[in-house]
Amino acid sequence: MIVALLGAECTGKSTLAEALAARFGAGLVSEYLREWCDTHGRTPQRHEQAHIAAEQASRIESALSAHDLVICDTTPLLVAVCSQHYFGDDTLLDDALAYQRHVGLTLLCAPDLPWQADGFMRDGPEVRAAIDARLRTTMSAHGVHWRDISGSDDERLAAAVAALQRASSR
Repeated sequence: MIVALLGAECTGKSTLAEALAARFGAGLVSEYLREWCDTHGRTPQRHEQAHIAAEQASRIESALSAHDLVICDTTPLLVAVCSQHYFGDDTLLDDALAYQRHVGLTLLCAPDLPWQADGFMRDGPEVRAAIDARLRTTMSAHGVHWRDISGSDDERLAAAVAALQRASSR
């Protein structure tokens, strides 16, 4: 089973993904975009988005071959939504939505945590709100179901654990 954490920047995805993976002894797939930015010392350009989405999916699939439960700090859908936002590029969306439908549980991290600057990786609360709105609109329009995750780190973890336990019992 794949559990995907989606959300705009600075919404607690990484913290929650690590906590869930530790709690359930699951495989953890970190956000490839962050690694890419750290390696290249910049944010990606339009022509680099497809590679980032594909690599995120590849890493998830690799982890799934080794673990029954995989917690993902994002999926290609966030890359596609960001590509729409930053570049007006819709070319990644269909494949990203198809991939998202392959996910067992999608947890959408709300932008209710304090925003924190993080060098070139953070654009600000206005962009965070815009990405959140775009994610919600896109998933709603395409029938992708999710659970909202909000509140403090402890509240987020409790809500995510409950959602995962419900999803696992089906």
